[in-house]
Amino acid sequence: MEYVYAALILNESDEEINEDNLTNVLDAAGVDVEESRVKALVAALEDVDIDEAVEQAAAVPAGGAAGGAGAEGDAEEADAEEEAEEEADEEEADEGDDEDDEADGEGLGELFG
Repeated sequence: MEYVYAALILNESDEEINEDNLTNVLDAAGVDVEESRVKALVAALEDVDIDEAVEQAAAVPAGGAAGGAGAEGDAEEADAEEEAEEEADEEEADEGDDEDDEADGEGLGELFG
């Protein structure tokens, strides 16, 4: 997320979003910079109008749907996908939960004693 914030800072200060500038901002913030992530972000933002993207993001209501029947359908699909992912995550967690329930939190009493 720091990389995106750095790009937004550069955009807001009317600086060019390139590898050197992005790396300098991240270094100044104390971030351990990964060159591959910097290159990927610069390439991804090459043809993006950041100001327009920010305006569009700000125009979307907190629910995430812009309204209308089409948006409601998209939102319902997204909700269904989220629920499916959550169920899959819960199933994976249940599969790995073969330990005794009594052992869960065994040492918590000692911590808070």
